[in-house]
Amino acid sequence: MLFYFYIDAIVMCKFLNIFFKRKLRPIDEGQDYMKKFLIVGLGNIGVEYCNTRHNIGFKILDYFAKKEEVSFETVKLGDKAVYKFKGRTFVFIKPSTYMNLSGKAVKYWLEKEKIPLENLLIITDDLNLPFGSLRLKTKGSDGGHNGLKDIQDKLNTTKYNRFRFGISNTFSKGRQVDYVLGEWSDEENAKLEERLEKSIEIIKSFALSGVNNTMNNFNGK
Repeated sequence: MLFYFYIDAIVMCKFLNIFFKRKLRPIDEGQDYMKKFLIVGLGNIGVEYCNTRHNIGFKILDYFAKKEEVSFETVKLGDKAVYKFKGRTFVFIKPSTYMNLSGKAVKYWLEKEKIPLENLLIITDDLNLPFGSLRLKTKGSDGGHNGLKDIQDKLNTTKYNRFRFGISNTFSKGRQVDYVLGEWSDEENAKLEERLEKSIEIIKSFALSGVNNTMNNFNGK
């Protein structure tokens, strides 16, 4: 009788040990896991591209970092900054791969930081939207954008969040490349800061309120 009681006690101790480990550890890990976000601004490296329309992804993150007094450091495949706000961790990445190979940096930092795909946000320019229009989407085609095309290829999915900043398509036939790699006009520059401020609100809302609420509150505004 004592033998069976001893065996039962061992089994019960093992069960309680497993139960409490399973109950406590994944909750903490899961909470950290879901509160981390990868925000990638697309653009090209080099001073000649700094103020071009195609580099709006870089510009938004630079503006955000300056406003919140966080600094970028050069890391593998890009520049990185970390910003913490209301229990969320934002990992900002500006890829150094040039636009057409953006997917390599996105995939690397998703895996490196152990961030789930649903917590990824890509910031990109969009010719199909009027200047300054801001729109979030959770999926879609690359729309002819080489950066998005490479991200889709490297992640093997079209289902990832993207924040599209409208740059309009006011260029003559055959001048698309010159237009997207051209600098903002004086009229656009005059309106840009207000749009950058709104972009910061969108990024924060994405992490704090979720993509669906953010789309409802900001798309088209």
